Amino acid sequence: MTAAEIASIVQSFAAAARRAEAAGARLIELHAAHGYLLHSFLSPKSNQRTDQYGGSFANRTRIVLEVVGAVRKVWPEKFPLWVRVSATDWVDDGWSTEETVELARMLHSLGVDLIYCSSGGNLPGVRIPVGPGYQVAFAEKIRREAGIATGAVGMITDPAQADQIIRSGQADVVILARQFLREPYWPLLAARALGHDIAWPVQYDRAKAK
Repeated sequence: MTAAEIASIVQSFAAAARRAEAAGARLIELHAAHGYLLHSFLSPKSNQRTDQYGGSFANRTRIVLEVVGAVRKVWPEKFPLWVRVSATDWVDDGWSTEETVELARMLHSLGVDLIYCSSGGNLPGVRIPVGPGYQVAFAEKIRREAGIATGAVGMITDPAQADQIIRSGQADVVILARQFLREPYWPLLAARALGHDIAWPVQYDRAKAK
């Protein structure tokens, strides 16, 4: 990509934000994780550029900062803007948690409301120590050191586990994905397990047997 093409990409993100608002969206999450375009610039393992978008930390983060700046200009201040990151590449000399913390500080100053803390996804054959809540420590570190709200994700499946993450201040939001595929009614079951009485969707109520 030439510098002109990168500038065009930045404006395309802003245009997409405008379309999202027009379509009724009330939250935007920019994906800068898992080997997608923005992450490929961040990681020194995938970014081999020698211009102003490669090499140093400042150069590798430049496109992410430009995209966030362009989106925040057109995205209403009253609506939240999240950025999803891979907190580490899980390899030596790759994108690191310390770099993520520094990026999070800069994103916070640009008006980002929350960092969605994932990891990996950029390099093949990486050994990741997967286990329940294995990425929560990233959310906790970024929240504490960058002073920004964070979202925790990754093998969070149990209501008590999710509740503890929030109550202990490790993250501000618990994000679920595959657990919803396994258990579509997870929020209702979690509410019951944690002793909260919440209303079922009205569509479900209408389907109850008379």
